[in-house]
Amino acid sequence: MRIYDPHIHMTSRTTDDYARMYSAGVRAVTEPAFWLGQPRTNVGSFCDYFDSLLGWERFRAAQYGIKHHCTIALNPKEANDPRCVEVLELLPRYLAKDGVVAVGEVGFDSMTDDEEKVFARQLELAGEHDLPVLVHTPHRDKAAGTRRTLELVAASGLPPERVLVDHLNETTVAMVADSGCWMGFSVYPDTKMDEHRMVRILADRGLERMIVNSAADWGHSDPLKTVATGRAMLEHGFTAADVDRVLWQNPVDFYGQSGRLLLDDDTTATGPTATFEGNSVLRGQRPSGQED
Repeated sequence: MRIYDPHIHMTSRTTDDYARMYSAGVRAVTEPAFWLGQPRTNVGSFCDYFDSLLGWERFRAAQYGIKHHCTIALNPKEANDPRCVEVLELLPRYLAKDGVVAVGEVGFDSMTDDEEKVFARQLELAGEHDLPVLVHTPHRDKAAGTRRTLELVAASGLPPERVLVDHLNETTVAMVADSGCWMGFSVYPDTKMDEHRMVRILADRGLERMIVNSAADWGHSDPLKTVATGRAMLEHGFTAADVDRVLWQNPVDFYGQSGRLLLDDDTTATGPTATFEGNSVLRGQRPSGQED
C-alpha cells in the first residue's frame, strides 16, 4: 500500500510519526498552512511559519523517506484578526515557491464577513498563480458553510476540478459531488469521519474525485488513519488498485495540477550527517563522540 496523505499538519507531529508513517506506506504528504492553536500577533510570525513549511519541514520529512509539499494561505480562523490581514499582501511571494502545490487552507470557520472577504481574495490569488485550491469547510453549520463555499467558488470563475472542498461528511458530499469539485474527507479517531463511514461513502459514490486524509495536527488525531481507511477498503471488498487510486493516484492527480509535485526530486540531503542550515534531526551525542 502506497499512500499520499494530502492533508496533514506535520509541524505538529514528531519524528516518530514520520517513521511510523513511512513503515506503513506513506511516501508523500501535503501540509496545509493552518491555525497553530493560539493567535499569532504579527505578520512576521506567518513569515517564519511559511518559511519553515518550505524549508525545515521538507528536510525533516526527507530524513524519513517522505516527500513533503505544502499549501500556503491565511487560514479562515485568523482571517478575523485585523493583525493578520496584511498576510494577504505577502502571499504572492510564497505562492511562487517550488513545492507549494495549492492555495490553502482557505474557506470558513465562523462564516463571518471578514472570512468571506479573505476567502474571495485568496480564490483570486489561486487564479492569478495558476494553482489549485484547498478549502476548509466549517466544523459548525457545515451544510450552510459548504453551500456558501460552492457559491463563492462558482463566482470566482475557477474551474471546479481545481478546487478540493475538504472536511466533508454524509450531509455535504452530494452538493460537492454535483458541483464538480474534488471531495475531501478527514478521518479522525473520534470526530469528523471514521474509516468505516468513509468506506460506505466510497461504496455508494465511487472513487472519482475522492480524497482521503488524516488531517493530523496538535489535537486528538492519528497520522495513520489513511492506512486504516485502506485496510477497511480491502476488508469491504475493494481491490488493491482501488486503494491505490484513492490513497495515491487521486491526490497526485489533484495536486499535480500545480506542476510542482516533488515526487521525483532527490535534491534534499538525507542520511545521519544531513543538515538543514546547520541543524540536524538528531539530538544528543553520537557513539563516536561527535555532538549534534
